[in-house]
Amino acid sequence: MRFGDKAAGEKDQERGYHHGNRREALVQAALRLIAERGADGFTFAEAARAAGVSPAAPYRHFRDQQALLAEVARRGFEQFTGQLERAWADGRPDPFSAFQRCGEAYLAFARANPAAYATMFGPAAARAEDAELRAAADRAFGVLRKAAEVVCAALPPGTKAPPLMVALHTWAISHGIAALFIGTPEGARRPLPMPPEQLLEAAMLVYLKGLGRPG
Repeated sequence: MRFGDKAAGEKDQERGYHHGNRREALVQAALRLIAERGADGFTFAEAARAAGVSPAAPYRHFRDQQALLAEVARRGFEQFTGQLERAWADGRPDPFSAFQRCGEAYLAFARANPAAYATMFGPAAARAEDAELRAAADRAFGVLRKAAEVVCAALPPGTKAPPLMVALHTWAISHGIAALFIGTPEGARRPLPMPPEQLLEAAMLVYLKGLGRPG
């Protein structure tokens, strides 16, 4: 092989990708690798190889591997927000059942998107200094907080339940069940003698009854 042949081959390989397609290919490759090895189980070069691009290609789209993982997490939160909004459905037919659906949507997202979910709530996202990622995460929690405000307003008079506390409790219950019993690429699923959704439903019924849910 003559000197420079490899570089020329890489250029030919790169010509097959539109700018946006190459970025998308890297994100999808990262998701596959996360599913197989976890968010910290592969290198930037391995992501490039899995995407079918040259080793230099990722640097044209992401500052480093941390930025690639932040993009995976950001997209996950955007999708997650959409699912929570659809589940809440502006509190129809009543705020309590709609609020329970938000918890169900939490588990459904974790089950359907384990690689994205693991990245969103894993150390890689926590280390990322990415304003867009933080904003996306805040929007997801904002759906739950808005729902909690409506739920608290519908409680019997005299009931004092801070909406932020209710939103945080619901997030923690849903996340705990998802992490323990649905599993992620980075952790083993614990055995459970019932579906995780049934466990969440029971927990939310007890919680909302404790808050004073009518009926």
